[in-house]
Amino acid sequence: MKKLQRDAIDKLSPYVPGKPVAEVQREYGIADIIKMASNENPLGASPRAVAAVKKAAEQIYFYPEGSCFELRKAMAEHLQMPAETLIFGNGSDELLLLISQVFLNPQDEVLQGDPKLTFVEYKAVTTIADATPVIVEMKDFAYDLSAMAEKITPKTKVVFITNPNNPTGTMITKTELDEFLGKIPEDVIVILDEAYYEYVGRADYPESVEYVKQGKNVIILRTFSKIYGLAGIRLGYGIAKKELIDLLEKARQPFNVNLLAQAAGIAALKDNKFVEESKQVNNEGKRWLGDAFEAMGISFVASEANFILFDVKIEARPVTEALMKEGIIVRCIGTGTTIRVTIGTMQQNRRFISALKKVLK
Repeated sequence: MKKLQRDAIDKLSPYVPGKPVAEVQREYGIADIIKMASNENPLGASPRAVAAVKKAAEQIYFYPEGSCFELRKAMAEHLQMPAETLIFGNGSDELLLLISQVFLNPQDEVLQGDPKLTFVEYKAVTTIADATPVIVEMKDFAYDLSAMAEKITPKTKVVFITNPNNPTGTMITKTELDEFLGKIPEDVIVILDEAYYEYVGRADYPESVEYVKQGKNVIILRTFSKIYGLAGIRLGYGIAKKELIDLLEKARQPFNVNLLAQAAGIAALKDNKFVEESKQVNNEGKRWLGDAFEAMGISFVASEANFILFDVKIEARPVTEALMKEGIIVRCIGTGTTIRVTIGTMQQNRRFISALKKVLK
């Protein structure tokens, strides 16, 4: 096997997802499980999207439309952006891999945050391409853009930034991002991963499509997995100037977005009622959980997403395992004493806090 594999594979570790509900049910013999580990929408999926999938299921003997023609048209109208500035993928994860395949050569440098405190797949796709990940330490659980700018060298090719960041929920403001992009050489591509951007309520959040309109070398990544509740169907998209999209399209696999996902995406874009309800439930849950953590004396990171990172000040893994015995799945992630919990419905949030109090006591 050693002779067959590429050398880069030795540097990789498989992505470890949160425990599935069925496994926890079997292991602990608990039927009523609440999964609050993967930042899924606690309200489920957009009803319009579900109806569209059921209807489209009758046509699954057809290949999907390779260019996502109707979805592209709907998204272009939704964003008020030209259709040629869009690309779609089997989740934004596929687009991350595509970016590495198209833009990275061996020994190129890729700036990114600490994998313990940002999305681990940035390091994975960099390593697969035989490029060099340059890790920049986070500051107060957030991207340190000043330190990141200082790390730029003639070898720098790509910069990964998550906004809001996962798993910390921290946000980069428009002023901070404007200043950072002003320091970036023209031959460097900045990836803005905005999987949670619909949840942000602050006025100083950057409207990143403006950078694309200005012709900057920026690729925005977004997803239908979070606020639209379509995580299981895998649909993500990228926004960039036409020249960058054209290069990505050269390497994109034909039929990479399945027929059901395209139908779901078109319908979900029209489901404003579901989006607004999801935001409301998230905002109410975020405030309630924050108050509950403060009352318990638990420190947490103020979040602009649909999850909260909190610090139990002891080894986190036994805490998450004890919570599973109470029927609550959360994610041990970050510094070793921190846990990420997805904001749920009020019923789920109350049950989680009740279980956490019991476990910590």
